[in-house]
Amino acid sequence: MPGSLTPRAQEDVTHLATWMPFARAAQMLKRMQGVAVSEATARRQTENNGAAYVAVQETEVARIEQALPEAPEGADKQLLSVDGAMVPLVGGEWVEVKTLVVGVIEEPVIEDGEQKVHARELSYFSRLAEAEVFTRLALVETHRRGMEKAGRVAAVSDGAEWAQGFIDYHRPDAVRILDFPHAGEYVGKIGTAIWGEGKPETQLWLKERLKRLKYKGPGKLLPELRALTASHPELEELAGWLAYLEKREAHMQYPVYQEQGLPIGSGAVESGNKLVVEARLKGAGMHWAREHVNPMLGLRNTACNDRWDEAWSQISDYRRRQALQRRQMRREQRLTVAIAVSSVANLSVVNTAPLAAVPEPSLAPVTPETDVATPSQLRQPWRPPPDHPWRKYPACSSRRRPHSPDARK
Repeated sequence: MPGSLTPRAQEDVTHLATWMPFARAAQMLKRMQGVAVSEATARRQTENNGAAYVAVQETEVARIEQALPEAPEGADKQLLSVDGAMVPLVGGEWVEVKTLVVGVIEEPVIEDGEQKVHARELSYFSRLAEAEVFTRLALVETHRRGMEKAGRVAAVSDGAEWAQGFIDYHRPDAVRILDFPHAGEYVGKIGTAIWGEGKPETQLWLKERLKRLKYKGPGKLLPELRALTASHPELEELAGWLAYLEKREAHMQYPVYQEQGLPIGSGAVESGNKLVVEARLKGAGMHWAREHVNPMLGLRNTACNDRWDEAWSQISDYRRRQALQRRQMRREQRLTVAIAVSSVANLSVVNTAPLAAVPEPSLAPVTPETDVATPSQLRQPWRPPPDHPWRKYPACSSRRRPHSPDARK
């Protein structure tokens, strides 16, 4: 792999920085291996390796979409839950990171006198992305976990619209369950608005209604909430809270879910938000550049999924291929430049070579009679005509000799 660190040091500093701040990771690397690196180097190595893993997963998504490989077998009862958590960016902006959790639903147990349903073998997929993009990219995890072939899928969420779209994409026949604490939150808002926050009558009313909702369902509770809303027209906010519950009535059949041994709370994904996202990206004083969030999330996913060795092998292969491609591109660029320079040099030699002198044609004078030189005249040497003065007075005749005393000697 590229860089001045050994491959083992690159892996170790990346693994450490996946769990702790970059400066602390650099300190731990020096303590364990005696290798000194700066905080900036730890950050750069980690973010580059995280970006490589994100690229590996995106390539795998494209392969699944194109090749449509056979999905592995899923669990008999599988949990699907999605939720969001806020992360701070540089400049004071906060953005939502979406997380998927997939697990195997266990048999119900009785705890504190109530039935509880837990899930094991939890795995996570997180990204800072729009809902449509996140839904597509999560295919890499839902396919790996065999969600397509799972016997029954319980999809627990807070009822957000994007969560319903996610379920439609990955397992449209899933049993959709509105997280019970979210339903209770909206019921509580209505009671608090009418009787006041923290008052004994409010708490008693809420306790009884939540018990009715959990063990009897929404069939009798919603008509009561409608009547309360109608009797308090001055509280305009009641209509919005009631509409939230009415829209999700089909997802609040809690007695049925409990009878079927399905979870009614989204505690698994809420814990996933804390474990995967907030524990590393939401520390004191932390602010992230947007382009560095997903590389860190990719590494956090593989570490929290206990799949580090597999992921690191993929990261190493990807970065080696990148380095090879860069070397090939540099060679091609150098070859292109060399060919161009050679061509220019050859052209310069041709352009600067002395040209052979081309003799100008010797043309005979044109005669007065014709004013035109005939081809025969151009080819033959010129001779004076018979009446030319030269013929009357040749240069060697006595008549052209000078009349001087010296001439007679």
